[in-house]
Amino acid sequence: MSKLNHSLQSLAGQHCETTALGVLLSHSGIDLSEPMLFGLGSGLSFIYWDSKKQDFPFLGGRVKPFQLTQSLAARLGLTLHSQETSSAQKAWEQVRSSVDQGIPVGLQLDSYYLDYFTSRVHFAGHMVALYDYDEETAFIVDTEQQGGCVSTSLSSLRLARAAGGAMSARHRSFTLTLPDSGSINLASAIIPAITECAQSFLAPPIANLGHRGIRTTASRITGWFDRVENPHRDLPIIATLMERAGTGGALFRRIYRDFLTECLPLVSETGSSAASTSLERGRDLFAESAQLWTQVAGLIERAGLDGDPATLQQASGLLNSIAELETAAMTLLASLDSSA
Repeated sequence: MSKLNHSLQSLAGQHCETTALGVLLSHSGIDLSEPMLFGLGSGLSFIYWDSKKQDFPFLGGRVKPFQLTQSLAARLGLTLHSQETSSAQKAWEQVRSSVDQGIPVGLQLDSYYLDYFTSRVHFAGHMVALYDYDEETAFIVDTEQQGGCVSTSLSSLRLARAAGGAMSARHRSFTLTLPDSGSINLASAIIPAITECAQSFLAPPIANLGHRGIRTTASRITGWFDRVENPHRDLPIIATLMERAGTGGALFRRIYRDFLTECLPLVSETGSSAASTSLERGRDLFAESAQLWTQVAGLIERAGLDGDPATLQQASGLLNSIAELETAAMTLLASLDSSA
């Protein structure tokens, strides 16, 4: 492995969008942990999404794709250069011009088409960072689960970038530029990022988002045996996507737990004991929630493998408990403005 690849390999994280952001910011000399990137982008949320066009329901534990990037850029005073086009040729020229200057580029695409991807399920909200290419191959950074520094053919990359469907953005590419000062003010961004995330979670506009979305999942999950075509096949796929493929479940709760832990010493410097107490309690509640999400995924998988719909009733009960835990956590965190 070259020195460049070794350096980039260390930036591969658990979540695709924060992994891509880490590569882009590291190139500019800003090194933030993955939990810090996720938290500053107010990335935690929940979505239950289902439609007749889907083979099975989608459970997501974060805000919609690219919203985290937009929030992070605004929070840290970064300039976000984002481009979309219906032209594959123009899209490649936009990306190539940056990479030729040694600037890595974030891409949103459908992971289904990438040569190295192990899960053949369409997901058009996937993010990677492209850092080099040759006549046939694109060299990119993806998550640890997908291998970190990996490669895919340029033809597969074109298909992935052009994909349509849910959560897609045709040929989206983006770069980040530091403010004129060349630095960021991390401490001042923390409390606003936490409170914005909490308020959005507590007051979602529709019933399939935030805490309402978790409760919606609890009410719908008991009917999944009638919803999916093949429970023995489809329920384990849902569980795998939740727990091991990174779309939802425990992953984002663990990342947010670690973000709050990392924020504690920075918030303590303000001298507000009330804020520190709320952060600690919120962290502990999300740690507990993460464990329950893992149990939910296990129950969904077991229901499919055993052919037992009653197991989904247990998962429903745990989801209602999760909704209560996370509502309590976000209520505490939403109050940080007044306590800080």
